Amino acid sequence: MITTERDLEICGEADSAQAALGLARTQKPDLALVDLSLAEGTALALIRELREAAPGIEVLVLSMHDETLFAERVLRAGARGYIMKQAAIDGLVNAIRQVASGHVYVSPRMTQRVLEQLRSTGTGPAGLLTTLTDRELEVFDLIGHGKSTTAIAGELAVSVKTIETYRANIKTKLKLKGASDLVRLATSFTEGL
Repeated sequence: MITTERDLEICGEADSAQAALGLARTQKPDLALVDLSLAEGTALALIRELREAAPGIEVLVLSMHDETLFAERVLRAGARGYIMKQAAIDGLVNAIRQVASGHVYVSPRMTQRVLEQLRSTGTGPAGLLTTLTDRELEVFDLIGHGKSTTAIAGELAVSVKTIETYRANIKTKLKLKGASDLVRLATSFTEGL
């Protein structure tokens, strides 16, 4: 889709965060299109690192993950837009143009949600998930993907004790009774994406 547009050009593709950072430094693109799901590391960290590596770069996140949980987080991390893959067929080029021109892009649904949040506080399971910090949500997502505490600690480069603390905080915030409830909820959340 992008290559058919006369005013857009792809200057590189990367299959890892490190490769993306290297391309950002050497190619100096105007915009990076980042998938929220990375094989290694986290997209939120990559967004921050891209902004440091190439200060003029704009970042648009393209993801299968629910925008109601992640759009605000990626914007806080420094991205200028968030588009779900389901909307990309019709809206990707428009989103790229908006972000490249310095505007913020989120779906009309997300815009409405933000406006509604200004009027009230979220409740229910999705509302409770918004109480998690970015790191807690990352840990929650990794739990949902079947990763052990040790594997999560290794992937996020922190101690096992730190992950155990995150797990305890998540259980408290989500009002869960035990580890099996946490795994069940995280798995159903991940499978629902």
